[in-house]
Amino acid sequence: MNEDYDISKESGRVQKVEPSLIRTVLNRVDELRKSGHEIVALSAGEPDFNTPSDIKEATINAIRQNYTHYCSNRGYEKLRKKIAEKTWGETGVLYDYKSEILVTSSGAEAINNTILSVIEEGDEAIIFSPAFVNYENMVKISGGVPVIIHLKRENRFGIDIREVEEHITERTKMLVINNPNNPTGAVYDRFILERLCELSVRHNFIIVSDEMYSRLVYDDAGFQSIASFPGMKERSVIINGFSKTYAMTGWRLGYITAGEKRINAILKIHQYSTTCSPTFIQIGVAEGMDTELTKKEISAMMDTFEERRRQLMKGLDKISGLSYVIPKGAFYIMADVSETGLSGMEFAKRLLEEKHVAVIPGVGLGRMCSDYIRISFAASTEHINKALERMNSFIRELLKAD
Repeated sequence: MNEDYDISKESGRVQKVEPSLIRTVLNRVDELRKSGHEIVALSAGEPDFNTPSDIKEATINAIRQNYTHYCSNRGYEKLRKKIAEKTWGETGVLYDYKSEILVTSSGAEAINNTILSVIEEGDEAIIFSPAFVNYENMVKISGGVPVIIHLKRENRFGIDIREVEEHITERTKMLVINNPNNPTGAVYDRFILERLCELSVRHNFIIVSDEMYSRLVYDDAGFQSIASFPGMKERSVIINGFSKTYAMTGWRLGYITAGEKRINAILKIHQYSTTCSPTFIQIGVAEGMDTELTKKEISAMMDTFEERRRQLMKGLDKISGLSYVIPKGAFYIMADVSETGLSGMEFAKRLLEEKHVAVIPGVGLGRMCSDYIRISFAASTEHINKALERMNSFIRELLKAD
């Protein structure tokens, strides 16, 4: 018997993982609302739209028909066919629905399983910061070493290829990109993606590309999947899902597209984590994802995001002490609050407690982003206007006090 073992102690693997600051904010929002406060939340990456009607009806119908049992670990076959068609139409990359597509319970599971299937003890994974918090923490959980490259505002949060080259070592096994990017809104152009592909071939590492926001691009930005470049289908893993584009965050449905060998490796992890995503959800999405009504509803949602983006930028331009880089994709703006004299953490905390507006401290998405807050424009026009008014009032009072 090991008498020195503390049964309440977490593993060393867990000790490496940092709690999500995003969840900390969302939990505090919930507490304040339960206390009777009206909170204007521009914090969560969650569309305020309802899931398309045809998907809901098809899912309800699937339950009524008792599709409540296991399906294939790889995912419901008709859904995989639809994903293959969707991916071909949007990226020009053809994946075999039988062997090169895996349906997961959320994009988060897709990220987790992909990294676990690749990274071993001591392997290095290049991650650009600020970034979605899962990448770095899953590399740590896998026993790997996150190699962080800090994106700079003066470069519009773009990728510097020379800096990437400087961070590649013999232990580099993976490079993770998020395109379009959460939280910066950057959309990476063809030249940058081509250079990353060249580095992948020259130094023999995998590129994991989280393309969850691929449909959410604005102005002259053009999205291109990393897998669409010559030879990259077999050297990349593409993560996508239905949460953002289809307003289905609570349904927890994502998918992975990759070469057969890589999918088979990820499938082993998937089999022992979730087994399969709920069958009735997969059937509902397969039946409703490409109907004319769904297409109409999705198109209207995309147009509304564009309007809200302009609305938020116009409002921020009128507030002293804030500045930002124009986002070209996703539905976030990273705002620099340093001129107010507060850090992003202090600003976000006081804004929530004093004015009941929720945003995310930038430091929760990147250690070098302590001067920033992330603002989501996935909220209603009314809420965006109300948040802007309260934010302006907060800063005016702050500057007057100084």
